[in-house]
Amino acid sequence: MINLIRCIDVWVKKTLTAFCAVFLLLMVVFAVYNVVMRYVFSNPPVWGDLLTVLSNIWLVFLALALTVRDKDHIALDLIYAWLPLKVAFVIRQFWTLVIFGLGTIMIVYGLEAVSTMGGKYWEMWYFAWEDGQLAFKPNYMPKKYAIAIVPISGFLVCIAAIASIVEDSARLQAGTYRLSSPQDTEDDLNS
Repeated sequence: MINLIRCIDVWVKKTLTAFCAVFLLLMVVFAVYNVVMRYVFSNPPVWGDLLTVLSNIWLVFLALALTVRDKDHIALDLIYAWLPLKVAFVIRQFWTLVIFGLGTIMIVYGLEAVSTMGGKYWEMWYFAWEDGQLAFKPNYMPKKYAIAIVPISGFLVCIAAIASIVEDSARLQAGTYRLSSPQDTEDDLNS
């Protein structure tokens, strides 16, 4: 069972990393295309800046879940090193619970924002599910599509926080807990 959970954890991490890479690539492609069209051809697309910004936003929100899982978020590692190990463990778990609370807030208020968000992007096309099939809509993508990443990211942050707490608690109980570094995470994945 634990091996299955580890496999799922590794798969989710790789999938989120791949999505982040795609959004980073899209952000660069949209920005370069927009600059070339603006300064070389004097005909910038109306959607160029918007897609660059949306790619950046989705990248950052997905990367948030990765940083929570890898414990790469802002931490007081220098202070943890001076404290006894169990005290550092308790403080780190407290902050992970705070981050879990943030993820819960992102879910609750993100879903509310998505359901009540009005307005449309006039310069964007989109696809919608109608009559049992995917239909192309030529204009006016709803703004709720752009902010749908907030509850998605909140869910991923909550899962990452729970996984981090469970993993650290198991390590403490086994006597193998220590303040992690990026290399420790890679070593754990390889073992």
